[in-house]
Amino acid sequence: YRCRSRFTLNLSKMPGFFFSNNMTELNGKEDCKLAEGRIYKKKQKPFGADLKNYLKCMVPHIESGIKTSNSRNVRLSAEEVIQWSQSLEKLLASQSGQGVFREFLKSEFSEENIEFWLACEDYKKTKSDHLHGKAERIYEEFVQSDAVKQINIDYQMREATAKRAQHPTHTSFDEAQKTVYILMERDSYPRFLKSKAYLNLLNQLQTNTSKLSV
Repeated sequence: YRCRSRFTLNLSKMPGFFFSNNMTELNGKEDCKLAEGRIYKKKQKPFGADLKNYLKCMVPHIESGIKTSNSRNVRLSAEEVIQWSQSLEKLLASQSGQGVFREFLKSEFSEENIEFWLACEDYKKTKSDHLHGKAERIYEEFVQSDAVKQINIDYQMREATAKRAQHPTHTSFDEAQKTVYILMERDSYPRFLKSKAYLNLLNQLQTNTSKLSV
């Protein structure tokens, strides 16, 4: 049995919206990988069960507060984790916070929200001559009606975003990004702050800080 490519840019449901002819179909191998990704997504383990291992990989020596081995010398402290609870903006401003929140969203099968938000942040930093290619990829992956990681926006916004992406500027995805941000802020973010995994992480770091100060 051979997987067939299905994930092509399809704007037939949006009359008048066309991208340039250089858009190509995903090949069969990529489609197989996407299908496998869907199966894997359904088998995600609970967030709390994976958090400790995730953090050990992302921030080595977290329990003792030692700096990580990477060039940015990331340090996860109780103070930083407390700041995550002040606003979603502060959570997403932290590289570690992005990673932990992303794992939480995976447990709720909604990681496409933060992935889209991060893709938009990267897109806004893109050089003008590379905007078209990135706009196509973001549209195909997150916005179009049959996107594998389709974000939750209404038809009118999906149509407007398609039109903006046709002639991309650095603000082409701003409205959709804002909508997804508000969705996370009102829905997933409050649940994240109440989750046992977040509270246990904070308690562990506060305990370790107390021990180190003795």
